Amino acid sequence: MRNLFLTLCLLAVATTLVAAQQYDLVLEGGRVMDPETALDAVRNVGIRDGKIARISAAPLSGRRIIHAAGLVVAPGFIDLHQHGQDLSSQRVKAFDGVTTALEMEIGAPDVTQFLNAKQGHSLIHYGTTASHVAARALVFGAALPDGTILPKSGPATDQPATPEQIGRIQQRLRSELDAGGLGVGMGIQYTPGATRLEVIDVFRVAAERKLPVYTHMRSAGRVEPGSAIESVEEVIGAAAITGAPLHIVHINSTCLRDSLECISLVEGARARGLDVTTEAYPYIAGMTAINSALFNPGWREKLGIDYSNLVLPDTGEHLTKERFDELHNASKQQWVLVFANTQETVDAIIPNPLIMIASDGAEGHPRNAGTYSRVLAQYVREKKTLTLMEALRKMTLMPAQMLERSTPAARRMGRLQEGADADVVIFDPQTITDRSTFEKPMEPSVGVHYLLVGGTALIDEGKLVPAVFPGRALTGPGKPTTGKVH
Repeated sequence: MRNLFLTLCLLAVATTLVAAQQYDLVLEGGRVMDPETALDAVRNVGIRDGKIARISAAPLSGRRIIHAAGLVVAPGFIDLHQHGQDLSSQRVKAFDGVTTALEMEIGAPDVTQFLNAKQGHSLIHYGTTASHVAARALVFGAALPDGTILPKSGPATDQPATPEQIGRIQQRLRSELDAGGLGVGMGIQYTPGATRLEVIDVFRVAAERKLPVYTHMRSAGRVEPGSAIESVEEVIGAAAITGAPLHIVHINSTCLRDSLECISLVEGARARGLDVTTEAYPYIAGMTAINSALFNPGWREKLGIDYSNLVLPDTGEHLTKERFDELHNASKQQWVLVFANTQETVDAIIPNPLIMIASDGAEGHPRNAGTYSRVLAQYVREKKTLTLMEALRKMTLMPAQMLERSTPAARRMGRLQEGADADVVIFDPQTITDRSTFEKPMEPSVGVHYLLVGGTALIDEGKLVPAVFPGRALTGPGKPTTGKVH
């Protein structure tokens, strides 16, 4: 009897040990790549409770095994600059390997409303900055209509704010940070009436919380005053004065032919101890609202383009002066493609080690669906100006480290390590390719076989899994983090 009891006890212990080693999911035999530790080897990855629990050369046991031989297993891509927050945009982001897509450039007009609307209804992780543009419009009595992030050109964009109005703008931004904003988003080119002092005062709000400012700079092109060089100087100066970390969005589309010079300014600021970062996307055209202040008089001279370089994304129509005037003066928002860059400039920017990849994505532009696969296909596989590890670093670790300024949750993101969040992309490095074009901007990329968001399969054997919404909010220190992922 005693022997039987001992046998049963040993069996129970063995069963417990086996169960302890049983993972929810095992990724078997893939090329595991982690930009932080430089791991690049065939490994097995065990996932449990939404986390990477084990990375091992030895076999692992799991309730489900995904055979990843011949595929790259990497951290899910983090897009700091994604305007399209609708489900159709999230679907194409998933096929592009993105597990987190954040509205950081301009920011959502109402942080609470944005977070509440997406809770339990998001395919991938989401978050936003507090919007200076929206705060300014509100204070000027011209609150943004639902569904828009940019105001129509007018007094709320073009007039300077009084000291009293600046104080109210600051208070609105503080309340938005309290609601969970990940920093302050500024579209200075869309609020040309904002004085240099207003910009500094907005940076001061971010500095109070030790949070970053994400900014679309004041101007583009070479025309002085108001050149791209001067605009970079303005925001670097504001960061130096206030101590707020600074992230300059899409340096490729605001600095254009002077992009490498602008990057050298960022490099110089960083060398002298300033916390300044930047990003780019791999396309020659931008896209924005045609009735915004970006198209105030003088835009052709600044950008070095004409009306025919503006194209309507839904019809392919190249604009004339008459058509431009009609759309610019309309109250209804109309997006327009802006062809102002060259392929040579973009090709020189993307490999630069200071450049993160971010899409600036929204429906109507192929960058919404194809940014990350395009970098892997063109710059890693075809042009060979980036190694695969360098490209992954730009898409995962660098943006995660930027997000660490806003939340400690980001320390578990952008890595493929034990203890990290199980946000994982599994793709074929030989076939991953963007298919979106200016004519068909929502064509999903190919080559992503699996995508895990918080350990949940969102793409499974190359197909989107229906009726699963594993995306969670990423919030700043003003709002306590809830939910199982972030």
